[in-house]
Amino acid sequence: MILIAEILISALLVISGLFGLVGSYGLIKLPDPMTRLHAPTKATTLGVGGVLVGSMIYFAVLGGGFSFHELMITLFLFLTAPIVAHFIAKAWLHRNMTPADLPPTGRPKGWAGQEATAEADRTPQRPRG
Repeated sequence: MILIAEILISALLVISGLFGLVGSYGLIKLPDPMTRLHAPTKATTLGVGGVLVGSMIYFAVLGGGFSFHELMITLFLFLTAPIVAHFIAKAWLHRNMTPADLPPTGRPKGWAGQEATAEADRTPQRPRG
């Protein structure tokens, strides 16, 4: 049983390291901010998640007890990393794109949040002061 746990832990650590390496390489080499966002998000979720799962297995089998803290960190990571990536992508989309730049959605409403921007562009602004 201990040998199987050690092999599983080693495999998780090696796979996690590979995900971290590929994610950091993608962060440097990918050309666009939106594609650069994808690489570290996956590396964080799968790389750090694999290390945490390996650590949980280690302490459950070899360390003498189950670690509840690592389970909570893993759950928090798996829940927050995709949401944060979505928020960053949405902010980049609103900051750098106009409704004319975006493809049609095929619905009566366009992209979420872009309608207000389109109306503001058409409405003349009064100078303040």
